[in-house]
Amino acid sequence: MAQYSTGYIFSFAAGVCLVCSVVVSGAAVALKDRQEENKLLDKRSKVLTVAGLMREGESLSKDEITKRFEENIEPKVVNLESGQYVSEIDAADYDQRKAANDPKLSKEAPDNQAKVRRIPHNALVYHVMKDGAVSKLILPVEGKGLWSTMYGFIAVEPDTTSISGLTFYEHGETPGLGGEVDNPSWKGLWKGRKIYQVEGEEWVPSIEVIKGQAGPASEDPYRVDGLSGATLTSRGVTHLMDFWFGEHGFKPYLTNFRTGSLDAGAAEGSK
Repeated sequence: MAQYSTGYIFSFAAGVCLVCSVVVSGAAVALKDRQEENKLLDKRSKVLTVAGLMREGESLSKDEITKRFEENIEPKVVNLESGQYVSEIDAADYDQRKAANDPKLSKEAPDNQAKVRRIPHNALVYHVMKDGAVSKLILPVEGKGLWSTMYGFIAVEPDTTSISGLTFYEHGETPGLGGEVDNPSWKGLWKGRKIYQVEGEEWVPSIEVIKGQAGPASEDPYRVDGLSGATLTSRGVTHLMDFWFGEHGFKPYLTNFRTGSLDAGAAEGSK
């Protein structure tokens, strides 16, 4: 019965744990490339959806997603401080979230209600191309909800203030409550809303998610219906809009785009 001693049991359990950990680690390493590929495809499908080039919930093959993306979407790297394109960085390989976590490629954010901690020097934006011209701008946004950081994309018309779509591709909000940011009906309410109000010569971020119901976009362009039972998530969406369309976000870039002040890229933009 010595094989069933306490020492034997612990040794056997430790051996099983070791074998299992090796198997799991090996599987994780072996599947890493596939996982990264799936993440890329999911992000591309979200960009296509918010751009109006893919229906909500539409199931497409990897090849079709890649084809639609490459035929219609032009990724660009933008320096957030100057608002200019950065030609020295390959947009196809640029990882904005990774850059935000690198002290050499980002800076500490000022206090903000979106609870963004670090701002990358450069952001990855997407041009939706039609007949050789930019028909929409797809901009990445992020900010804290109730339980998680919400990551999404917002589609903006060339006038740089009219919204044509909004989607989130990653969050951990409560299903049925804050998780309603994924509800197609709620996302559909954003189309036609306005980001900025013009006060004199200043463009002020003014879009907000309110408690209760807003009017139609044509009559109530700066407000969107709140998420029932999810006040903090609703506020989080408002705060992330305020931040990313303000001076520390995309406002310099959108100002340059609107006024035709963009160049092909600037050396100082890469930092």
